[in-house]
Formats: sequence, structure tokens, C-alpha cells
Amino acid sequence: MDWLLSALLGTLLLPPLNLTLLALAGWLLQRLYPKAGKLMITTSLLLLLLLSLPLVGNTLLRTLQTYPALTPGHIPAADAIVVLGGGAHFGADEYGGDTLKYFTLERIRYAARLQRATHLPLLTTGGRPEKGSAEAQLMAEALQQDFNVPTTWQEGNSNTTAQNATLSARILLPAGKRRILLVTHAWHMARAVPTFRKAGFEVIPAPTMGLSNKPHNVFDLIPSVAGLLRSYYAMHEWLGLAWYKLGGKA
Repeated sequence: MDWLLSALLGTLLLPPLNLTLLALAGWLLQRLYPKAGKLMITTSLLLLLLLSLPLVGNTLLRTLQTYPALTPGHIPAADAIVVLGGGAHFGADEYGGDTLKYFTLERIRYAARLQRATHLPLLTTGGRPEKGSAEAQLMAEALQQDFNVPTTWQEGNSNTTAQNATLSARILLPAGKRRILLVTHAWHMARAVPTFRKAGFEVIPAPTMGLSNKPHNVFDLIPSVAGLLRSYYAMHEWLGLAWYKLGGKA
């Protein structure tokens, strides 16, 4: 229910649907209040244009990158590695069934590198919010088959970041695994780290796929789907952080 509620709220409050609804409201309103209606339509289009700029999307995502990447060869000591799921792709014919989406693949690739460097036991966490196979199981299979890295534990019942933390704690803390390397995307760390700390872990952030501070170029000022997606991910995380502060569990 937490996942469903957060997904519905996110759909309504995030682009492009929120801006589409604003434009629709302006169109309906302009018969009675022409100026207000036209202002709402214009505002929605300008915001859509602005959020589609890679310059804006990149800038918004960087505000969430509060934890630096680990330095190769200088990985802090820990008891275990925990890698968070980031979505599954269901019914992939070329794989003969369910497999992982790109976000999850990026995370397990880095988790595999950390495991090879540290030889720490690894836990995958991710449930089945959209039915199908549990992400934790798919992650463990990919780690073994594609990266030749073993998974010690699978937590396959969580559908939110908060559940990732609490259900992982039920597995790891009784086993004496309190200090963890936490693997997720750099822009997700701002929400994931405090959630896992609240669950009782000593967290060492191990972010992956963070945006670099490379110089901007002219293409960053051209609207694109990639720019809008990055704005979407940033706004999604801000909403998640706000939801947590209000006592939600998304």
C-alpha cells in the first residue's frame, strides 16, 4: 500500500503529468478567466521547456549528490555490502523471463566490483511491487551469472526504500552485520542513507553513477528527453525526502 500510494502521488505531482494537468486546468479556466487561464497554460509550457534542458536536469540532480564516491583502493572496512534494487523488466524474451532494468544493472555492477575488492558478503534487496520475480532474486542471479559474484542473502519482500532498510536489518543485524557499504545511485543516497541509519545500520555510502562537474556546452541548452528525465528523478527524490519527513515510508 505504501508503494502504491507513493506511486500514485508521484504520478500526479511529477512531470509531465503535473504540467499537463496545469495546462488542462488553464484551458478549462480561460472561458471564465481568460488571463488566468492563458497564464496557467503558458506557465506549464515554460516549465516543461525549462525542465527539459539538460543544464537544469543535471543541476537539480547534483543537489542530491551529498555523498562523495569511494576512492578505488581505499574502501573503508565494513561487515557486508547491501545493494538496492532499481527496477525490473518483466517478460524479456531474450533472457527467457524477467530480468533487470538499467538502474539495477548499474548498481549491481558496482556492487560486484566492491565485492571482488573486499570479499565481503553481499545482500540484494528489492521485492516485486509490480508482481513478477523479486528484484533481489534477479539481482542475485545476474551477479552470479554475469559477474561471477556470489550473493549471501536475498531480501525479496520490500517495495520501498524504507522497507529495504527495515527488512535488511532483520537479516543482517542478528548476524552481527551492522557496518555496511550501501550501494545505490548517487542521487538516491540522500534518502537511502538516513533510512538505513534509522534501521540500526552504520552506513558507509557507496554511490554509483554520480554526475561529474564537467563544463557545460551548447547541447545542455537544447531540450531533450534525457534532460526531462533527470529533472524527474531529482523531483522524485525531493518528494520522497519530504514524504519521509512527514512520516511516510516510500
